Amino acid sequence: MKKILIIILVAFIMIQFFPIDKTNPAPTPGMDFLRIKNTPAEIASLVRTSCYDCHSNESEYPWYSSVAPFSWILKNHIDEGRKELNFSTFATYEPKIQAHKLQECIEMTESKKMPLESYFIGHQNAKLTDEQRKILIQYFQKEKKETERKMTL
Repeated sequence: MKKILIIILVAFIMIQFFPIDKTNPAPTPGMDFLRIKNTPAEIASLVRTSCYDCHSNESEYPWYSSVAPFSWILKNHIDEGRKELNFSTFATYEPKIQAHKLQECIEMTESKKMPLESYFIGHQNAKLTDEQRKILIQYFQKEKKETERKMTL
């Protein structure tokens, strides 16, 4: 038993030598969703608090992002989140893709699949009340309709 614990401890120490890259891509304000959509402050705050850590180039890494293997899991979540939807580069999406991404925002917010439950462990302020979810859904619906309207012009 003692031998197994020593092996686990040595393995844990060894994996600490493989840190994640915590560098965020350079900011591109002219492409950011909140800026190009001129999002009201109350809604922008909700999106920033509940979405931006994984779905933008403005990720903030908590203390446990320096401890493997938690850091690897966190980095994977961020990479996957940015791949799926990156609010920092929203303006680079074609209008049809923007509308689709907004529809996904609506669906994920309605179904409570986003933010992820695991995200709340270190980010209690990211939990959305039913009223906050309703506000976000209405906003995403409004922006989706506006995007679709512009596509038909």
